[in-house]
Amino acid sequence: MRSGILSAALAFLCWGLFPIYFHAIGEVPPAQILAHRVLWSLGFLLIVLAFRRQWKWLAQVRQPRVFWSFVASAFLLSANWLAYIWAVNNGHVIEASLGYFINPLVNIMFGYLLLKERMRPAQWGAIAIAALGVAWLTWQAGSVPWIALFLAASFGGYGLLRKTAALGALEGLSFETMVLFPFAAAYVAWLTVNGGNAFLEVDSDTTRVLLVAAGPITAIPLLLFATGARQIPLSILGLLQYLSPTIQFLLGVWLFQEHFSSDRLVGFAMIWAALALFAGEGLWRNRTASAKT
Repeated sequence: MRSGILSAALAFLCWGLFPIYFHAIGEVPPAQILAHRVLWSLGFLLIVLAFRRQWKWLAQVRQPRVFWSFVASAFLLSANWLAYIWAVNNGHVIEASLGYFINPLVNIMFGYLLLKERMRPAQWGAIAIAALGVAWLTWQAGSVPWIALFLAASFGGYGLLRKTAALGALEGLSFETMVLFPFAAAYVAWLTVNGGNAFLEVDSDTTRVLLVAAGPITAIPLLLFATGARQIPLSILGLLQYLSPTIQFLLGVWLFQEHFSSDRLVGFAMIWAALALFAGEGLWRNRTASAKT
């Protein structure tokens, strides 16, 4: 249990610190960061798979249903990555964190609408409070928080596809990066021919090293998460997931000095209250079920 909690917490800690990494390579355009993230992630994942001699899963992707589900999840994941990178490097870390605060509630709605899962009254209440929070933020800002909603929806859709996926976390990410590899490689090749490849053009060797580091930086938290998820109850995992957007939010306010007014705080407070209701009701139900057994 303790090792599982530690593994999961480290994964969410790494994801929470992602804004620092992407901000450090902010001189590279977001689309190029995404391309290099795909290329170097695939290289790192292939090394891990070779070390573990974990190749039997490749036979499964020959099945059309498995293949096309992972093609869809690959493009959803890439859209989520690109939007997040753009948000961080354009001063929207706080709004990006909002997207991942909302994400668990989006998952509930997708489960209800697409998987026909039943929703409990407390879950309906949490979604209603969160919707009021988003409405308040929209009214105060004069525009819909599209970045947060897109991040929540794209990652929620990705999670929906992976929920019924035939491959595990490591194998699934490996195949997703394989799907994206030809596009990323072609884009980088085109940039190179036209003199726009930041990896070759930037003056800083540190930036080049950080771009290469995108491989382990992407894969290691996922492996930690997969390890922890197998060892701890979903209720604990569900609470730990809020560690990541909380760190991102604090970084946006204190490190990147993004504007955060008291009016905006009201909207965030509504969403935090919705999450507290959602998490508290889940813990109560789990404890009640444990007591009966």
